[in-house]
Amino acid sequence: MKDMHKEVLHRIRETRYSNLGAPLRIADRRKIVSLIKEIQVVLFPGYYKFRELTDEEALEHLYTEMNAQIFSALCCSGQPPLQADELTDRFIERLPKILDLLNTDIQAIYDGDPAAKSKAEVILCYPGFYTICIYRIAHELYDLKIPYIPRIMTEYAHEKTGIDINPGATIGEYFCIDHGTGIVIGETAVLGHHVKLYQGVTIGAKSFENDENGNPVKGGKRHPDIGNHVIVYANATILGGDTHIGDNSVIGGNVWILSSVAPGSTVYYTNENKPRK
Repeated sequence: MKDMHKEVLHRIRETRYSNLGAPLRIADRRKIVSLIKEIQVVLFPGYYKFRELTDEEALEHLYTEMNAQIFSALCCSGQPPLQADELTDRFIERLPKILDLLNTDIQAIYDGDPAAKSKAEVILCYPGFYTICIYRIAHELYDLKIPYIPRIMTEYAHEKTGIDINPGATIGEYFCIDHGTGIVIGETAVLGHHVKLYQGVTIGAKSFENDENGNPVKGGKRHPDIGNHVIVYANATILGGDTHIGDNSVIGGNVWILSSVAPGSTVYYTNENKPRK
């Protein structure tokens, strides 16, 4: 290696370590993406393929690789890595629950879109379902307090579909995303059962509070609650941890909501550009 190249690499390493600390064993993004694919083979054999593994082979390989990535993630975050075996077992035990939830989502998308000719089409073709599938997997890992891996998974889905669902969000059964691109759902959002979202919807936070040093305060309830049987049409924006959209409400397109909406409401914009309920 040329002396100049050595010097450049030395300076990069010095800068990197001063900002991020000493190099640690970290979770491998490529392998975590592979884990998603292996889980999909286990849950929907015949619809998803990965290295021509059967569902039995995929489950065995999944356990080994998931255990290794959880171990690495725990090491990187400073948590006891010996928890990896227990956490891997607990995640694998949750796979039937994930499938049960996904079956309700498939039904909701199929029922909610007259263009869907079959449930198989939903599984194979719909980016909304693809993202929901990855979110359901990542949410269980998040619920187990496993670092890094859940967010890597949902950001992979974000990259592929343009739909950004934080793994910390809580979403009930029969969740339907129609079209989907541009949807954002924040970490502390809670969505009830039978919620349907169209493209461009944001369920987000208001501006952050700052601490005494001017830094954003992390944690706390920052994102809205959406009740049961709620439809939110394209490009609507709903913000704030104290905002609740009541059951059986319809939120029209392009609406900007910063306060709670009573159950059974229809919210839309008039020509005067004022929200009406």
